[in-house]
Amino acid sequence: MSFSSDSPSNEKIDWWQMLLDPDFIKSPHQKLELIRKSGAVQLDPETGIYFILGHREFRQLALAPEMGRDTQLWTNGWSSPESRQRDPLSYDLFSEFQRQMVNSNPPDHRRMRDVYEHAFSPKRMLEFFPMIEAETKKLVNSLPEGAPFDFMTNFANKLPLIISRNLFGISADMDHQLAKWNSALIKIGDILMSPDQKSEALLALREYKDYLRKYLSSKTKDSKEIFISLTLEALSAGTMDEEEVINNCLGLISGNETTVSLLGNGLLSLLQHPQELERLRKDSGLMRSGIEEMLRHEPSINFILRVAIKDFQCSGVLIPQGSMAIGLVSAINRDPERFNDPEKFDISRQPNAQSIFGGGPHVCIGAALARMEAQSCFSALLEEFPRIEIAGEPLWWVDRTNQRGLQSLPIMISRHAA
Repeated sequence: MSFSSDSPSNEKIDWWQMLLDPDFIKSPHQKLELIRKSGAVQLDPETGIYFILGHREFRQLALAPEMGRDTQLWTNGWSSPESRQRDPLSYDLFSEFQRQMVNSNPPDHRRMRDVYEHAFSPKRMLEFFPMIEAETKKLVNSLPEGAPFDFMTNFANKLPLIISRNLFGISADMDHQLAKWNSALIKIGDILMSPDQKSEALLALREYKDYLRKYLSSKTKDSKEIFISLTLEALSAGTMDEEEVINNCLGLISGNETTVSLLGNGLLSLLQHPQELERLRKDSGLMRSGIEEMLRHEPSINFILRVAIKDFQCSGVLIPQGSMAIGLVSAINRDPERFNDPEKFDISRQPNAQSIFGGGPHVCIGAALARMEAQSCFSALLEEFPRIEIAGEPLWWVDRTNQRGLQSLPIMISRHAA
């Protein structure tokens, strides 16, 4: 595979070998910086996929009405007749996952998003902050002191899941099953999946949807859980059909892996930059900008996908109708044309137009919730424990290409200063 002819470089690159390389997954930044110098928009001629590495170019893409999120329009994708015949398992998986707002173009996207958008607004999310703080405090108080433990297992993997199922009133005894389903479904975002991963994801998807169908049938429109109430009102009014209702609920409940990785990646960044950690301890007013820098510096996703509804010119490069374009977030978030000294971790960085939540009409609906959970997490940890130290080698997930997060982060904490 080679760079696009629009690029000034003649260097050869195998995109998918690179994206699957464990060393690249652990630390992609230097490689992506070199590639970006050859062009902010790159074509993989073998797959016809365009990779976006520049901040300005990604903003153009995210805001363009010619670019959408419906992968059914991808000419060479899972819904094409050739692919359906060649790989019916992929067709079954993606078609059963497809009908939800995150995968839809206008007007369906806006129709479904309007059901939930007000409830996810920063102002409305403040109503849930006491619950988030209470759940955070429970987990913080359960952490072992004075001995190494895995932050991901004991905290980061738990908090976002607890918050998500609380919003929908789901019982805590479902935590293990929800986590198991989420683990299988997260591979859907990887683009490249093995047959076993597809089968596992399809089984999890069907089980999850069956559970939600039964769970929602036990609820009424006047449910005290606002998200259940909004969902059932939309179903009753015909705003969404049953398949859309189930898939949107599934997406909203299971879509917490970005926050999981934000908590792990963010804490690792602080521990690897002790001066910034101490700045944050001394000045809680830096928490908001600090979280944005965590999101920028070690983003918890690698890909943001778009498919061309019509031909689109992105910084002089034609992305033809039906083509897939992938924003490479780690490159976008460290573009030196947008960020001064982009390799530096600076919790007071202003402005900080990081792109992990996408942009345009498809900007992540749960962004305010993710930020709130991060604020609660890091405020509680720094307030409760004067000492937080890395206690072993952090391990990155290397079996997934989209989620960029830690499998394990060994730390040790103490309520006593050094």
